[in-house]
Amino acid sequence: MGVHFGDLAKVRHVITFTLSPFEQRAFAQVFLKGIPNVFRRCASSFLTVVPPFALAYITYNWGTREHERLKKKDPALYENDQ
Repeated sequence: MGVHFGDLAKVRHVITFTLSPFEQRAFAQVFLKGIPNVFRRCASSFLTVVPPFALAYITYNWGTREHERLKKKDPALYENDQ
């Protein structure tokens, strides 16, 4: 009936090791190494992430204010209407 999907090839000389989930320590040294690593990585990528977002915010803010300004009617155009 053919070869099953998991048995398509025989892999030799590969050794895999597993560790039981009950033996793992998921939060080992999270306070000593994990949190300082987050701060270090954020600080190292600060200059590549923040300037584009700041430029996008400034552009969006300017565009919104300019749109609101241009939507207003000029009262001088309607002074002579009766």
